[in-house]
Amino acid sequence: MTATTAADLRDRVRRALTRVMDPEIPTASIVDLGMVERVEVGDQAIEVDLLPTFVGCPAKDVIGEDAEAAVREAAGDREVRVRFVYDPPWTTERVTEKGKASLREYGISPHWEGGPPERAVVVPLLAKRAGVPCPYCGSDRTVTESSFGPTPCRAAHFCRACRNAFEGFKVK
Repeated sequence: MTATTAADLRDRVRRALTRVMDPEIPTASIVDLGMVERVEVGDQAIEVDLLPTFVGCPAKDVIGEDAEAAVREAAGDREVRVRFVYDPPWTTERVTEKGKASLREYGISPHWEGGPPERAVVVPLLAKRAGVPCPYCGSDRTVTESSFGPTPCRAAHFCRACRNAFEGFKVK
């Protein structure tokens, strides 16, 4: 296989992966979430390494199956191998700008802009000042209401400016 053919096939595989959505966040593709670590095109096989957003991610199997089906469409007669790897670990810095916009639209704060706050302030009801930007109004006047969100990778937050509850990815 020529280098051009391999590069073209790698591009087709990456485009196919942009159609694979996280089943828990259907507005964001696994590419925009930064989950695609490696795409390797060989004469006999295509290998794709994915990073889970959380080690115990309950959507991992569905994501893997959807990614394999998408790659298979682009692979022609090559074998397809999709696996999850944990090194390097996934971080919110891997999320693309398009992914961040999709997360905000869905009501999830993608991460702390500029890193986590220097000091957490304890306020009534055990909420901690989060500094996580609100996906609705952009304010950083937010608190973490619970480290236990609807999935293991997300936490529950509240915006004191617009008074909306929202979720955000946990910072590892």
